[in-house]
Amino acid sequence: MGKAQIVGWAHGQFGKLPLENTEQLMASVVAPAIAHAGIEATDIDGIFVGVMNNGFSKQDFQAALVAMSDERLAHTPAVRFENACATGSAALYSAMDFIEAGRGRIALVVGAEKMTALPTEEVGDILLSASYRAEEGDIPGGFAGQFGRIAQTYFQRYGDRSEELAMIAAKNHANGMGNPFAHMRKDFGFEFCNTVSDKNPYVAPPLRRTDCSLISDGAAAIILADQKVAATLQRAIGFRARTQANDIIALSRRDPLAFEGARQAWAKSLETAGIDLNDLSLVETHDCFTIAELIEYEAMGLAKPGEGHRVVREGITRKDGRLPVNPSGGLKAKGHPIGATGVSMHIMAAMQLAEDAGDMQIPNAKLAGVFNMGGTSVANYVSILERVK
Repeated sequence: MGKAQIVGWAHGQFGKLPLENTEQLMASVVAPAIAHAGIEATDIDGIFVGVMNNGFSKQDFQAALVAMSDERLAHTPAVRFENACATGSAALYSAMDFIEAGRGRIALVVGAEKMTALPTEEVGDILLSASYRAEEGDIPGGFAGQFGRIAQTYFQRYGDRSEELAMIAAKNHANGMGNPFAHMRKDFGFEFCNTVSDKNPYVAPPLRRTDCSLISDGAAAIILADQKVAATLQRAIGFRARTQANDIIALSRRDPLAFEGARQAWAKSLETAGIDLNDLSLVETHDCFTIAELIEYEAMGLAKPGEGHRVVREGITRKDGRLPVNPSGGLKAKGHPIGATGVSMHIMAAMQLAEDAGDMQIPNAKLAGVFNMGGTSVANYVSILERVK
């Protein structure tokens, strides 16, 4: 038994895709992930699926759809998870629990979402379900409107940081140029991101279009194995630490700028791993909106509250900086198909550690941090990954 390790993966293209549904999206990554791990479908002891859905599709019972692409999986136990934008990480962590509890030796984790078939207003309303609708269900602009309010509150408390948000957007779009899976592979530059225009209008002031992640379709899959099995396979990426910490969903009952759940998850994972931020080679963080990435700098401990702008100005999180953040382009450029995001982020980190990240590669990457959150820092997952083999 022992700890679960990542032994294979497959990452599909993110974007507005011709594949019609999550069944097809999942089918596109399952076989390649199995092949990448060097195993057979019959070796898989459990299937863990992350799909938010909640109205994106009338077809649900998503866990049962995986076997539609490979009948050898028909009798393998399968279960579906939903945890807002952290749905993929919820599926991944549950698969790890399954292995580490000795219930199985190999697990398949699949994350997927089909979002682009619906009008933007409908998508925004579905995503607003990740907030506390009793208080926040009438926010104009959907989930973007909620983060727009967070940005307004941040600016009121700490000063206007529109330029720094534009710098984050420009950084992530430049990084996305090197990601073959990214929805948006275009380097917009700081001036475009910092200027309100017909092509970059306000979506939820002060957030502009370039401050918001993309509505995307996509899927990603990971194969996990216990240590004994992993030792026989080609590669193994281990977890030095992994932590989930939650927070109250109603923003009226907490400081919306504190991201306290994220702070606790980071602190616990760093403590468990026996490291500090200086030991990390890179971080993949949840930049659903640029204001989220800015506040996450503070939550992870790169800056004190209200001083995240210093991290941006000093270039600390650039690809050539002291701690590169989102060398994949992040959700901002890569895209954000809800159920796939957490799985994708862990794959991006694993690729770096396996020195298989191509143009995204950070030289000599040894330790990678991943932060995936559901809602406004309600469900918070922090993983510290390292290469074992």
